[in-house]
Amino acid sequence: MQEQNVDFSSMSDDLEKLTRQGKTPMILSVDGKIEGLITTTDKLKPYAKECVYHLKRMGLKVIMVTGDNKITAQAVARQLDIEDVIAEVMPSGKRDEIKKLLAEGHKVGMVGDGVNDAPALAESTVGIALGSGTDVAMEASDITLVNSDLRAVPQAIELSRKTLAKIRQNLFWAFFYNVLGIPIAAGVLYPFYGVLLKPVFAAVAMSLSSVSVIANSLLLKRFSPSKL
Repeated sequence: MQEQNVDFSSMSDDLEKLTRQGKTPMILSVDGKIEGLITTTDKLKPYAKECVYHLKRMGLKVIMVTGDNKITAQAVARQLDIEDVIAEVMPSGKRDEIKKLLAEGHKVGMVGDGVNDAPALAESTVGIALGSGTDVAMEASDITLVNSDLRAVPQAIELSRKTLAKIRQNLFWAFFYNVLGIPIAAGVLYPFYGVLLKPVFAAVAMSLSSVSVIANSLLLKRFSPSKL
């Protein structure tokens, strides 16, 4: 409007009010005269607020990084109850923000679905691409959700934590069997107690070790994500 020498100073208050509501105002002028005002609004994805709430309950810090206008971004962030907002960021800038967080020692999970998100998805500790996103975003991510339901984001994190816990449990039992069984099989108790583990029992013990690890892992099939 300024380039076209259109005076819209009389609408400044209305424009600011609309922007603070998270709307993007567009002025329509004809022959240098304002004839109308149109606003557009970015619609929040379904379950976005529930997703943010659950991520916070899991002890995670949620940061909104967007290329949108700062005032508009803050208005959207208020709807989602997000305190930390980084706005007016170029695609390369998103990647730089990820680098800053990593340099501070944080583990960073990035959720995105567009071409502009690909560099940041690749740079983050774990990149999560929505199923409705672009091929570039999916290729750059570590996890690709099968749909665009944001509830799947905290559920994926919850499942990954359960999986990591199972891995640690399996490592414990594997070491426990070996640390206990190998010395006994080697006869370390024989001079003191006359206990010697026969080969057949050693084989059974090792089989039980493998079975216990597999059985413990199969319990993940009973995983049921928390309801949002």
